[in-house]
Formats: sequence, structure tokens, C-alpha cells
Amino acid sequence: MNFFRGVMGGQPAGPQPSGAETIQKLCDRVASSTLLDDRRDAVRALKSLSKKYRLEVGTQAMDHLIRILQTDRSDSEILGYALDTLYNIICNDEEEEQDESEEETQQKQVDDLGAQFTDRFIQDQENITLLLTILEEFDFHVRLPGVKLLTALLKNQCAQLQGIILVSPMGVSRLMDLLADSREVIRNDGLLLLLQLTKGNAAIQKIVAFENAFERLLDIITEEGSSDGGIVVEDCLLLLLNLLKNNSSNQNFFKEGSYIQRMKPWFEVGDDNSGWSAQKVTNLHYMLQLVRVMVSPVNSPGATASCQKAMFQCGLLQQLCTILMATGVPADILTETINTVSEVIRGSQVNQDYFASVNAPSNPPRPAIVVLLMSMVNERQPFVLRCAVLYCFQCFLYKNQKGQGEIVATLLPSTIDANSISAGQLLCGGLFSADSLSNWCAAVALGHALQDNLTQKEQLLRVQLATSLGKPPVSLLQQCTNILSQTKSEKGSKVQTRVGLLMLLCTWISNCPIAVTHFLHNQENVPFLTAQISENLGEDERLVQGLCALLLGICIYYNDNSLENYTKEKLKQLIEKRIGKENFVEKLGFITKHELYSRAAQKPQPTFSTPEHMLFDHEFTKLFKELEGVITKAVHKSSEEEKKEEEVKKTLEQHDSIVTQYKDLIREQDTHIKALKEQVAGLTSQSEEMQTTITQQLSQIQQHKDQYSILKLKLGKSGDQGSALDGAQVNGLQQEELTQLREELDELRGQQSLLQTQLSDKDALINSMKSETATAASAQVAGASDTSELLREVESLRVQVQRQAAEISELQTERKELLRRAETGASAPATVDGAVDASKVAELENLLASQNEEMQKLKDELTSLSSNRTALDTELASANSTVAILQAEKTKLQNEVQETKKEQDELLMLLADQDQKILSLKQKLKDLGETIEDEDDLDTRDQFEEEDEEEEDDE
Repeated sequence: MNFFRGVMGGQPAGPQPSGAETIQKLCDRVASSTLLDDRRDAVRALKSLSKKYRLEVGTQAMDHLIRILQTDRSDSEILGYALDTLYNIICNDEEEEQDESEEETQQKQVDDLGAQFTDRFIQDQENITLLLTILEEFDFHVRLPGVKLLTALLKNQCAQLQGIILVSPMGVSRLMDLLADSREVIRNDGLLLLLQLTKGNAAIQKIVAFENAFERLLDIITEEGSSDGGIVVEDCLLLLLNLLKNNSSNQNFFKEGSYIQRMKPWFEVGDDNSGWSAQKVTNLHYMLQLVRVMVSPVNSPGATASCQKAMFQCGLLQQLCTILMATGVPADILTETINTVSEVIRGSQVNQDYFASVNAPSNPPRPAIVVLLMSMVNERQPFVLRCAVLYCFQCFLYKNQKGQGEIVATLLPSTIDANSISAGQLLCGGLFSADSLSNWCAAVALGHALQDNLTQKEQLLRVQLATSLGKPPVSLLQQCTNILSQTKSEKGSKVQTRVGLLMLLCTWISNCPIAVTHFLHNQENVPFLTAQISENLGEDERLVQGLCALLLGICIYYNDNSLENYTKEKLKQLIEKRIGKENFVEKLGFITKHELYSRAAQKPQPTFSTPEHMLFDHEFTKLFKELEGVITKAVHKSSEEEKKEEEVKKTLEQHDSIVTQYKDLIREQDTHIKALKEQVAGLTSQSEEMQTTITQQLSQIQQHKDQYSILKLKLGKSGDQGSALDGAQVNGLQQEELTQLREELDELRGQQSLLQTQLSDKDALINSMKSETATAASAQVAGASDTSELLREVESLRVQVQRQAAEISELQTERKELLRRAETGASAPATVDGAVDASKVAELENLLASQNEEMQKLKDELTSLSSNRTALDTELASANSTVAILQAEKTKLQNEVQETKKEQDELLMLLADQDQKILSLKQKLKDLGETIEDEDDLDTRDQFEEEDEEEEDDE
């Protein structure tokens, strides 16, 4: 105990041990003590020495402390001491380092101890896994130092720790649990830990986002009071910025989760804007940055557009515009709000239209655009605010032809209102004011009103300005060139003004031959430009010379040769004589080498450190990049080369038109071929289905034939028995029953006659369909690309239809014969039956002969069609239009054939049932001894008598 008293500040006897010796003894005690209390006391002593003797404790005790973390997990107190000690030796805390002696500070100036001890700690990745496991302990004295230690490790070696935590099972999830801790101290330190963890690592950012980080952070911001909250709100906003910036996946997840709607209450600033604390300003600044991250121009256009739409629909844009027009808002918040509104409306027509409708709460109300432009051209306003207003105006006009037209319209004579200040008047006032920054801003803003809008370029040529009393008005175009010449003659020439005016003129007349003609119509403009380009001046003037060269090059490239004195050829000759082509190209190329040009080309927002650096606009850099190459080529080309190029261009245009026609023709043919292939496939499937149906019908017909043979045999046997019953008396049957049976028999005969009529109608329809099918098939053969296949298919269909018709006729004949035999019984002479059979055979033979003749005719027709196939192929192109119609007709006919077959099958079934009923009734009557004699019997007897007479005549 005396040893610990010496360490802890007691009065030991004898010489005092050095710090290193004391630490060594403590480390030995930690390593060798078996009692937990002794180890705990030794670790507590190391903790008290770790700040003063950081190097010694880190060098000697780190391994012992790590072993304590591994073995003494059951004691939270010793774990807390060990974690605090490790934190003290790893953390680079400036306040703690200031308390150290000068000698120790000088010793640590060579090496960064925190980085060294961090490297040593993370050499074994199991140490980080162990630390993540310890963080699951709920004890406050363990969890808090563990969070601090891991945060210090991340500060010193962020990339390596991120890689280890990323591959650790549930590593990120364990850290996310810190945000749900009910103790605010641990939750707040957990925020700082996640801030370090998510820096620059997209994979960890995605995992944190999908661990429900957005929901938790927004809840914390709401609980802490949103913009009125403290430093915790700031940490949450910084973590949200880490998760969303340059991470399209998280941005999409944030939008799809409807978290944009939850941002609106942040900007509900009250009417009393007098008390803005520094923390509230900081919080609102980060909140505005979050909005800008979601609609940044560097994001994909689709993602930006969807976020802009969501911000308008939930009212966030309206809330921002309210702050924009409010009074008492700090200048830096107002500036950032203007920049935020700029990017929310940039390229979104709906948002731009809404912004155009916003009015400032003044008397009388003025449009917000006018109020902002008043600030832009006011030289007393802060520089950053004027830049923000310019950016807002540019975003309002970006891809907004409607807005461009409204701005230009305020300059036209017919729309000028003398009682109110318009945007056009403010721009003209800024363009011709004494402040060079106002000149530049107004010129750039007016240039954006003309960007990619030929109509407004031509409309702006109508603007006339009254320069002084007694002098005629001059055009705006001419006044710009007048100011250029005036600023050149003044001492200390305003380079910024001249650069702005030259950018405006280049934007105005580019791709507008009418504006080029107006510019060249002034006899002083071309000599002024050539004089400017040919001089040898300083670097700033060289920049002006490059822009003058660009302006003169545009006059050449977009020249329609309407002015005889300034045709393309004459302007090129002038350049060659006065300036020199090489010198002209050199002056033109100087612009892209300028540092300020490169800065402006990086992003749309005009961000300049000082007003003197405002020389180039982002949209102008894109225009210059497009024009530099074509102007250089145009200057070097001779008239002959131009003529050749024009001829080649015309030839190429003709060639392109021919190629386009062929492409259209090929596309049309491909479509037609595809349709024909589909038709052929449909016909093939239909043919297969019909073949299957025909096979089934043939099997049914064969069954009917077999049934007919069986019936004929049965009738032959029962004929002798039926003759004995002729003339028999009714035995045991009442007269009423006999009358009822006769009525049923009459009704069945009526149904039979009706069915026979329907069957005859169907036979006529089949015959007509056969002829129509044959006609359609021959017409289709003439128009189809695969003529032979379709012809064979139609021929097979025709044969099948004929076969079915023959089978149906045969069945009808057999049915009549059965009826006659059933009714007459065996009373007829045997010779009659033989005559009927003979007549039936003769009739079938005649039918077969006629079918053979018809088959031969069809074969002859097929042979003639095959011989004429070559001639028909040449007519195929003209017959393609009829193929579809014929195909439809064929399909319709086939459908009718199918329906007819179904109806015939139903008729046959009905006839069979009726025949069965008739036979049964007749059989009953015969059994009862009733003599059966009806119209069919009379017809049959008349027929038999006629046949007998014919036989006698023959004899």
C-alpha cells in the first residue's frame, strides 16, 4: 500500500522513483496480480499518469491494457479505467497537450504519438472487434469511454478503421445502436463517432442510411427544437450531410422515404426575426445546405427533377421564398437562402413559374425578381449577396424560354410601364452604370435571357435607347459597342465592364444571322475590333483581345453575306492583312489558358473571392468551347474550300435523305415481312388445328358407318318378324294412349322436317363456302410470298371440305334409307331392297366420278398456277396490300366453316335422337298392332312403283 500512496501523492520515504519506473512497476502489478482489486488499483494509477506520461504509458502499458479488456470483462470498473487510459494515450487533444511541460512538448514535436499508438492498436484487427463488442455493454462507465476511444481512433486513422469496421460482423449496426441510447451523453458522443465513421466512405454511408439513420436523426432534430436547437442539432445535420453528399443511392432513399417533407418545419421562421443566435444561424445554414445537396446541379437530371417536384408539392419552396422576402434575416442566411432557391428552381418549369409569381411584401407589391435585381445592381450591397442574386436570376432563366420572353418583353417599347420599375429597366440601368461590377452582372444576366433562344435575340434588336436630349435613339446593340469604345479610350480602362459587354455581344449574335447583319451594319464596329486585336498590350488587354477575336469570328461564321462590304471572304481577307491568321488564332486561344476561365467552367454557381475575379460566366465558357474550333476552321478556309464544303454538305444531305428513305423503306418492309411471318405462323397453327378436327370427324364418321352397318343388319333380321304383325289388333292399349303417341309422332315429324330444311340450308352454305374458299385461296396464292405452301394448304382445306360434304351427303342418304326401312319393315319385296342398294351404289359411283373429275380439274388448275408462279412473283409487290384483306376473309371463312361443322354435328345429334325416338315409337305402334302409314311411306311406295315401271320398260 505504501507504493500506491507514493503513486497517488502520499509522502514516501527515501528517493522518489522516476515516472518510467513507476509505470513499469504498475505494469508488472497489472500483469502479475491475481487479485482483481490489485489489478483495478494499478490500472487506475496508470490512468492518472497517462496524461502526464503519455509516451511511457503508451509504450509500456498498451498490451497490458488490451489484455485487461479481454480477460476482465466481468468487472465494469476496471474496463472503464482501461478504456480511459487508452483514450488518453491515443487522443490528440490540444487542450491536454497545452498542460504538458515544455520539455515533453518538444519531445513530441517530431512524431505524432496519437497516430503511432493508433497504428499499434489496430495492427491486430481483433482489438477493434473486441472494442465493438465492449460497446454492447450498457454500463455507462464502459460504454462512454469505449465510444470516445473509437472516435479518437477514427480521427487518427480513419480509412483503416473504416475498412476494419466494414468487414466486422454487425459492426456498423452496433454503432447505430448508440443513437437509441436513452442517455444523452452517450447518444451525442455516438453522433460524433458516426460523423467520423461516415466521412468519405460510400459503402458505410449506405449501411448507416439503411439502418434507419434518417428516421432517427430527424427525430432527434425535432426533439431538440429544430433550428432553435443546440449543438446536437448541428451534429445531426453534419451527419446527414455526410450521408447524402455525393451519394446518389442515399439521396434516392431519402426522397423515396418522404423525408423531404419533414424538412419543411425547419424553415418556419416566425415574424420576430430580431433574435438570431449564432447556433440558430449555424443550424439554418446547414439545413439550407441539405436542401442544396438534394437538388445540386451535379446530381443526375432525373433525380434533381424529382426532388424539385417533391419540394414544390410539400410547400418547401414556398417556405424558402417566405424567408427570402422576410425582414430581419441575417445577411449570410439570406444569401444562402437565395442560393438554395436558385437550385430548387433551376431547370424546373413549375418551380420557375411559381418563383415568377412571388411578390415582395411592399407597398405596392413588387415581384421578387425585381427586388432581387435591385440588390444585384446596387453597389452598396454585399458582394456575396450580389453574386447569389445573379445565380438566382441565371437559374430562373435556365431552360426557361417563357421566362426569357417575359424579361425581354419588359425592354420592348410596347410593354414599358413608366409608373413601375421592371426587370429590363434594372438590367439596362446596371449595364450602363458607373459601377463595373454592376455592368458585368447586368451583361451576364441579359445574356442568360438570350441563351439558346433565337426569338428573343431577334426581339432584343428592337430595343431603342434615348441616350440624351436632342439626339435620336440608338439600338441597344449599338449602345453596347459605343460603351466598348468609350471604356477603351478612358484611362484605367474597365476590363470587367468590357469583358461583360463582349460576352453579351457574343451570346447575342451567335447563331443569329440577323443580329450579325445589324452588328456589321455599323461601319465602325469591324475597324474597332481589328484595331483591338492587332495591338500588343498587357495580359488583361489580351483577354479583351481574345474576346474581340471571338466576336469577329462569329461575324464570319454566322454571316449570311447580305452586306457586300462585309462578306465572309472580305472579313477573312481583312484578318489576313490587318491581323494575320496565326496571330488571330493565338489571341483567340489565350482565353482558355486563363485561370479565371478554368474556374468559371467548373460549376454554374458564380463563386469569386473578390469582385476583380468576376470575368467569365459558366454558360459563356460552354459557348466559347463550341465556337472556338469552328471559328478557327472558318478563318483558315479559302473560298474554294468553302464552296467544296457546301457542295459536299449538299451531297451529304442528299445522301442522308436517300439513306433515310431507304431506311424507312427497309423498316416498312421489315414490318411487313414480320406481319406476313406472323400470318404464316397463324395459318400453320390453324391448319394443324383443322387437321386435328378433320381427323376427329373422320373417326366419328367411321363410327357412324359402323353403327349404320349394325343397324342395317339388325333391320334385316327384324324384317320377317315385322311382317307377321301387319293387320294385328291393338292389344291392351287404350285409345287415348294411341292418340297421344300419334300426336308425339306428328310433332317429331314436324321437327324432322324443320331439321331437314336447316340441313339443306347448311348444305347450300357449305357449297357457297367451298366456292368462296376456292376463290380466296387462288387470290391469296397470287399475293403471298410463299405461294406454293399456301396453295397446297388451301388445296388440302378444299379437299377436306369436299370430303366432309360427301360424308354428310352419304349420311343423309343413309338416314333416309334407314327411315324408309324402319317404316316399311320387311313388307316390301326383296327386289326393292336390292334395287335400293343398286341405286345407292350407282349414285355413290356417280358422285365419286364427279368428284374425280372435279379433282382432275383442280389438279389442272394447280398445274397452271404452278406454271404461272414466276409471273405471279413479279406481281407480288403490288398484291401485298390485298394479302391482309384476303387473309382476314379466309380466317372469317374458316371460322364460319368451324361454326357450320359444330352446327352440323349438333343437327346430326338431334337427327339421331329424333330417329331413335321415331323408331321407338313406331316399334311400340307395331307391337300394339297399329298400321303405320304416312307421307314417307307413300313417297317410298311411289318411288318403288316408278322403279318397277322403269325396269319393265327396260325389259
